[in-house]
Amino acid sequence: MRMFFRVLPWLILLVAGYFFISKKFSISTSVESKHQLLVEKIEAIGKLELVRYQISDVLEHKNKTDFLPEASVLLIVKAEAVGCIDLTKVTKDHIQVNADSAVVNLPQPEICYVKIDHKNSRVYDTKMAYFREAKLVDEAYKAAEQKITSEVKKSDILAQTKTNAASVLKPIIEGLGYKNVRLTFE
Repeated sequence: MRMFFRVLPWLILLVAGYFFISKKFSISTSVESKHQLLVEKIEAIGKLELVRYQISDVLEHKNKTDFLPEASVLLIVKAEAVGCIDLTKVTKDHIQVNADSAVVNLPQPEICYVKIDHKNSRVYDTKMAYFREAKLVDEAYKAAEQKITSEVKKSDILAQTKTNAASVLKPIIEGLGYKNVRLTFE
């Protein structure tokens, strides 16, 4: 028991010294970012987004070379495509109003954008990619974006945009007091 009381002060001193030294001389990292933001362009946008397609693509992208093994990546890509009508193209000449009827000639619908949702997309697997993995994944995302864009152009997104334009704009115009509303597309 005597031995315990002789060692106890040294043990307490040793533990206290360890905590003091570890806090005083610990290696800490901090992150510092300095930003200089500059607004380069302010643009008025009059595009009315009327339909959004959410798309998933499972893509296997391979890179074949003569002297290296075939590298491949498997991606699960999430994307969205939006159909819209550019209302900035509508002028007073496009609107004909009679007593209780209105005819509005709208511009043709267009695909506003197709974009990859990188936050929800995933690299599922890579094989034999090693030092070229980043380039392979980048190529795969570009291929996915091109394929999704071409498939969206083939889809009925523009027809759906027209349908949604009628269901959104017609009640608004009817609310202005016009009983007969007709929307056309030039």
